Amino acid sequence: MSSTNNIDDDLVPEQVEGYHVGEKKTIDEYNKLDAEDESLAKWKASLGLSSTGTQLPVKAGDNRKVVVTELSLEFPEQPNLKPITINLEDSQGNTIANKEIKFEIKEKSIYQLVIKFKIQHEIITGLKYLHSVKRGGIRVDKVEEPLGSYAPNTNENPIYVKKFTEVEAPSGIIARGNYSAISKFIDDDQNVHLSLPWSFAIVK
Repeated sequence: MSSTNNIDDDLVPEQVEGYHVGEKKTIDEYNKLDAEDESLAKWKASLGLSSTGTQLPVKAGDNRKVVVTELSLEFPEQPNLKPITINLEDSQGNTIANKEIKFEIKEKSIYQLVIKFKIQHEIITGLKYLHSVKRGGIRVDKVEEPLGSYAPNTNENPIYVKKFTEVEAPSGIIARGNYSAISKFIDDDQNVHLSLPWSFAIVK
């Protein structure tokens, strides 16, 4: 796992023509913006800026801004299948370095990716989740999912949870086998907050 500002060509977010990233502001600056602007007030509320909660403390020396704590695959239509949960932090809140992520998915199973994450230090705008899946060095799937904009977590909202659309795993002798993938969390400024390699197998 790594945090870097470099994006490989395989996982470059799509650019929207005419869209420009707004000027970066601190939390205090956002809080002082025109309170009479209803749409602005709603947007600030969606970030949690109108909350009365206390911002969660950040460990000394922890400069991470987006902290992904857990990834999981859930099977909402198949309660007999146990969720696949991948913890990316230990009980002390430290990133688990060099964690090998490998699991199996049964063919034709309906699964849903669930991500849990925290925001620290500053507001993050235009956060996106991207992943690329390859088999034998050839890309077979690419996902780009907007996650939104977020303020740092508070004691009232200590973790953010994002649930993705349900997906059916491919099936058949051609689909079965091993796949490699990489996931990235990227914001409007093209900062890569997490780059996470993983692998999985489609099984009968």
